[in-house]
Order: sequence, then C-alpha cells, then structure tokens
Amino acid sequence: MRTPLDDLGGEEALKRLVNRFYDLIETDPQGARIMSMHFQGHGLAHVREEQVNFLSGFLGGRKHYMEKHGHMNLRLLHDHVPITAGDAEDWLALMDRALADCGHSGAGVDRIRAALRRAATALVNRTPQ
Repeated sequence: MRTPLDDLGGEEALKRLVNRFYDLIETDPQGARIMSMHFQGHGLAHVREEQVNFLSGFLGGRKHYMEKHGHMNLRLLHDHVPITAGDAEDWLALMDRALADCGHSGAGVDRIRAALRRAATALVNRTPQ
C-alpha cells in the first residue's frame, strides 16, 4: 500500500526536505522564533535528525523515532516549549516553502500538508501575550 512517505519520494527525499526546512529556519526571519525554541531543547543539529526519524513514521514509513524513544507523542515532545498559533503558522509556511523548493506537489503532497497542519495546530499551547 502506498504511503504519504512514498508520495514524497521515500526517506532520502524526506531527508532533503527536512534539511531544506531547517536551512530556512536558520536563515529566514520567519524562522527566528522557531529557531529560538529549538535552543530550549537540544539544538538544530539534533532536531534535523529527529525530525526525519519522526516524520518517517508520521508519514507511514519506518517508525525510527518510536524505535529509538519508545513513543511518538507529539504533544509530549513539545510540552516544554510555548507554542502560539502564529508559531504554528510560521512552521507551516516554512515547511510549505521547503516542499515547493524540493519540487514536491500533487494530491499526495496536499494530503501531507493537511496532516502537518492538523499536527501543528494541535501543538498550540499558548496565546500571544
């Protein structure tokens, strides 16, 4: 059965996507707050690898993150970080750019975008001050 990860082009395509996404986080002003959030955890080098591990399972591929950490509870992973609706929208906008930059399009990618939107909005745990 075809998975969303297959629609993306497999794990190598996912790695390229995640690297492009974090390149944008590091260089685009829209990523500044997201980047600062990652420094409340283990930093960007760590998160690039873990994002690939998580998204592989999230998109129907091998569950590397679960194999390594024993769970894939997205809320638990982000509880230590205050996330606003604006943060979620910034994350989604930069991921959308990364998808476009990597040449991903079509119905399968639209389904991935919808799943990422549901996940990102579910992580909102703060209102702006």
